[in-house]
Amino acid sequence: MQTTFPRLLLDHAAQRPTEPAMREKEYGIWQALSWADLATLVAQLACGLHQAGLRRGEHMIVVGANRPRLYATMLAAQSLGAVPIPLYQDAAALECVFPINDAEVRFAFAEDQEQVDKLLEIRDKCPQLSNIYFDDPRGLRNYDEPGLAAVDELVAAGKVFAGLHPGFFQAEVSKVKPDDVGAMFFTSGTTGNPKGVVHTHNSLLNRAKAGADFDKLTHKEEVLAYLPPAWIGQNIFSYAQWLACGYVVNCPESAATVTIDLKEIGPTYYFAPPRVFEGLLTSVMIRMEDAGAIKRRMFHTFMRVAKRVGPIKMDGQSVSFMDGLLYALGNVLVYGPLRNSLGMSRVRVAYTAGEAIGPDLFTFYRSIGINLKQLYGSTETAVFVCLQPDHEARADTVGVPCSGVEIKLADNGEILVKSPGLFKEYYKNPTATAEVLTADGWYHTSDAGFLDAHGHLKIIDRVKDVGRIKGGANDGSMFAPKYVENKLKFFPHIKEVVAYGDGRAQVCVMVNIDFDAVGNWAERRNLPYAGYSDLAQKPEVYQLIKECIEQVNADLSVDTLLAGSQVSRFLVLHKELDADDGELTRTNKVRRGFIAEKYRALVDALYEGRTSQFIETQVKFEDGRTGSVSATLRIDDAKTFAPVKAAA
Repeated sequence: MQTTFPRLLLDHAAQRPTEPAMREKEYGIWQALSWADLATLVAQLACGLHQAGLRRGEHMIVVGANRPRLYATMLAAQSLGAVPIPLYQDAAALECVFPINDAEVRFAFAEDQEQVDKLLEIRDKCPQLSNIYFDDPRGLRNYDEPGLAAVDELVAAGKVFAGLHPGFFQAEVSKVKPDDVGAMFFTSGTTGNPKGVVHTHNSLLNRAKAGADFDKLTHKEEVLAYLPPAWIGQNIFSYAQWLACGYVVNCPESAATVTIDLKEIGPTYYFAPPRVFEGLLTSVMIRMEDAGAIKRRMFHTFMRVAKRVGPIKMDGQSVSFMDGLLYALGNVLVYGPLRNSLGMSRVRVAYTAGEAIGPDLFTFYRSIGINLKQLYGSTETAVFVCLQPDHEARADTVGVPCSGVEIKLADNGEILVKSPGLFKEYYKNPTATAEVLTADGWYHTSDAGFLDAHGHLKIIDRVKDVGRIKGGANDGSMFAPKYVENKLKFFPHIKEVVAYGDGRAQVCVMVNIDFDAVGNWAERRNLPYAGYSDLAQKPEVYQLIKECIEQVNADLSVDTLLAGSQVSRFLVLHKELDADDGELTRTNKVRRGFIAEKYRALVDALYEGRTSQFIETQVKFEDGRTGSVSATLRIDDAKTFAPVKAAA
């Protein structure tokens, strides 16, 4: 049955008025907001926004971390037929200018002083931005700006308006139709300006319901909302599915307390990109390396059992009596405490998406009893395209098409999708819309892949990035940079990789080390260092990275399609790639073309056979200041392997 976001809110408020809809941690204490209280808050906000001048079809930006009032403001805007646009809270002020002007935004919700300052800074570039409402008043007492007001004032005005017009809110909600525009999300803009992805209430809620049905989600689930609301993944899991199912969304106190809050809440339904799972595992391994000899030996012994037995049990298959006994003992001594330490003792379903996840990483979580699975989707598809069924989770696929989805492959291997969750259009950009959305409803994903014999989808790379090696022994071989980058990122010591090779005779990479993991590794070897740049250029670190690269090369040599993508040369960058420096998108995807231009001297040095190269790079600090870092980077060769021919 088709419905809308505010209609679902009122349904939950009627069905379970006193049950918690959201919890927010403030000053170390969890505060619950019931469905009935949330509905009242949304009604008052909607009335306040209407009185302030927000009208049907208008856009309103919301910028901040996951907070009940941020979600309530989105619902209030939707109740009036307006369209909320969540923006990334860590975006620089200038990054907000295009979305605000493109969508002709007059109204904004800003979480706190940081976000208010950001919007005030660009107000001269966005003259139509007339009303800014802040949630957290700390630091804003003496601000005297036209149109700047507290959300509390908006709620108070709305309460008075609602008292004078008791049927107004219900009447407005009834005017909103499932096919009306429900939200807009701006893409990360890896090339050119970001595009506004327009979704209807139905496209978002249809996919939210399809995902919920697939994993049998109910109103009893507990979810921790800790990723940016502007990311479609977080928005689907903690907003669309929240309203589709009626479960509880928990908002952590801050980014610094997420790990503690995860343990306290014990979510039953969990979602994170691979980098989060990598970070959790890295912290576990660092702690184990620092543990006593007996504890360390016990951990490694039972982890060998888990690696052998755990995935089989997770796939619903039987194991021998002895293996079952050993695993049960390991569960008491190691796996159970480990799941509890990770905050995943109650997780029934965990998903990862956005990038490929390493087989070892994937196996680790499943081996200790966490039902980690992969999904495939994008902003334009409202996330849910493919999902992995229980007992069919594999590291090298992204699952089977879920309810309502059709998939076909173009001649060039591009994946085409037809789904009820497809976006309506790119805002004010019919040319871009026509490039990806065919007249008969097929969406061009720009991803290359194929369906295997079991009906599971496998992703190789972005179609535009799949290239060919030209010249040398591997002339004509396929080159898939993201595939190579992801295989290297599977190692805990490597955080980011940028691979080049299309149209060249060999593949070369630039590497970012994981500072925490490599720093711990160095300290255990009494290897002194004076910061990231110094550590990155240590000969011992280069040897460590070289071993990782050569292990990947050995793996690639047995892949008939990608044997030519083995890495011949590499360097370790002197600074971490950063979204503030334009090197990553806000969703932490590498901007390969931008980096190639910015570090052209390094790319040239890799391909010209040099053994070192001086580089000076401008960087932006967290406080907005700019500076520069410079270093002479070492360049090394890596061993490649002759392709292994398949047996006849």
